[in-house]
Amino acid sequence: MKQITAVIKPFKLEEVREALAEQGVTGLTVTEVKGFGRQKGHTELYRGAEYVVDFLPKVKVEVVVKNDDVDRCVDAIIRAARTGKIGDGKIFVTDVERVIRIRTGEQDDTAV
Repeated sequence: MKQITAVIKPFKLEEVREALAEQGVTGLTVTEVKGFGRQKGHTELYRGAEYVVDFLPKVKVEVVVKNDDVDRCVDAIIRAARTGKIGDGKIFVTDVERVIRIRTGEQDDTAV
């Protein structure tokens, strides 16, 4: 099993959720986060004063899928989240050693 973590622009969340649902993903976790990458934030003007916004709002989407589903899900996220502009985000794929459903005690593939 693999965990796919995608850090995306907030307004792309619904499109990503729909794209993952089309790939058969039945559950995901969403967290509002702040961060920066190469764009290093930006400056804004507020009441005549300029200030630097170092951390930009992003959304982190996490989903655990079977190994066979990873490429399809990653491709779906890319298609749904891409705007072609700087700051579209990143996707991380990591190994998951064990999954346990708390309610039933099911483990691994049956718990996903």
